[in-house]
Amino acid sequence: MQSSASGDVSSASIERLKSDAKLMVVIKAVDMEEEMQQDAVHTAVQAMEKFTVEKDIAAFVKREFDKKYSPTWHCIVGRNFGSYVTHESHRFVYFYLGTIAFLLFKSG
Repeated sequence: MQSSASGDVSSASIERLKSDAKLMVVIKAVDMEEEMQQDAVHTAVQAMEKFTVEKDIAAFVKREFDKKYSPTWHCIVGRNFGSYVTHESHRFVYFYLGTIAFLLFKSG
């Protein structure tokens, strides 16, 4: 799996995304209950409000889901990455918030 931990999106582009009130949410793939999906998107928005670095955004989402839904969650954030993961049943969501992709899943 390739991943961009923190370099593809500049702080300025994330700042522009934050100021865009019309951030579009697009769920690309999901195996998760609706309420948890909504929580994932809400947590991602919170993370983008607090942080500008992808690694920090991902860490925030992961920590929040570990607290709310018990460990072990994994989160990948960025504009350009490939992935192939195994996840627990009903514990996977892949979505875009604006132009930023979020892959969140539980495994382990």
